[in-house]
Order: sequence, then C-alpha cells, then structure tokens
Amino acid sequence: MFDETMRVVLSLPEMEPIETLPSILDGLFARLRLDAAASDAWTIEDAIWDVWTAHSDPAASNLMARGIAAVAGRRLLEAQGLLDDLVRAQPLWPEAWNKRATLLFLRNEDEASARDIRRTLQMEPRHFGALAGFAQICLRHGDAAAALITVQAALRVHPHLAPMRILEGELRRLHAPTVH
Repeated sequence: MFDETMRVVLSLPEMEPIETLPSILDGLFARLRLDAAASDAWTIEDAIWDVWTAHSDPAASNLMARGIAAVAGRRLLEAQGLLDDLVRAQPLWPEAWNKRATLLFLRNEDEASARDIRRTLQMEPRHFGALAGFAQICLRHGDAAAALITVQAALRVHPHLAPMRILEGELRRLHAPTVH
C-alpha cells in the first residue's frame, strides 16, 4: 500500500532538495548533523521549521498560517480546504504538501497522507517531519520494519530527534535478530 513512498525513503541518500529551497537550509542541516549539541539542536530545528514554513508570497504565507491554525484548532474540514488551495497555488512548496499530509494523517487518510509525504520528500529529502509522519503511518498499519527504516532515515538527517531515537530503540528491541 505504501511501497512507492518507501521506495522514495530508501532512495533519499541519492536525492537532492529542489533548487528553489533557501540555501540557508544546507548550513542548518550541516550544523544539525555534524556539531550540534543536543541543547543547540532544538534551536537549529526551529530555524529549519521557520525556513520551511516561510514563503516570499504573502498570500501563500497567509494560507499556510491559516491552515496551521485550523489544524491546531482541530477545524479539520476548514484546514482541508485551506491546504488544498495552498498545494494548488504552490505545488513546488514542500511544506504545503507536508502540512496537508499531517492533516490527512489526523483524518486517518493514510494512503493520501503517504502520497503527500512522498511528494514532500521528493522536493525536500531532508524533511525529518515528513519521515516521522510516515513512520507513524507504517506503525499504524503494523509494518514495524518499514517504520524502523524510516526512523533511521529521519535520524540520519536529524540525529537529535529524541522521539525518533526512542522509537528506534523500541523497534530494534522488537525486531532484534535471533541466532538459531
């Protein structure tokens, strides 16, 4: 059911972000991976989210803010319309797809969510939020092996992502190899 998205997850090391993403992200991700202390990681992560959710078009920024507020307020039908409009207006904005994927996950529309996660990752292969979301979808469908692979992909990008580190440990314990 989620094979196409898993193929993208497996090919992430060879993928490059789309050229329209701000170059500041490269430096932020390098700092996050290489030398960020755990205490600095949250500051860097916040900066990454700020860049991902920002847009030069004020109308797009407004739609994003309204969509985020609608999801946070659990006004999911309103959020659906806003985020659908945003994806149509800005199809090359990875965060538009990611926010809609989050909404679809909350609505238990996992196939549609995975499709939007796949689109997010095709444009921004470092999107640890999209990877974390896909891991949750895999778990909800009982595919712990796919969840572990996805969690490990997220941790390659953001090694300080505490919830993913904890989940990785749990999944490794559940699927420890046995010697016969």
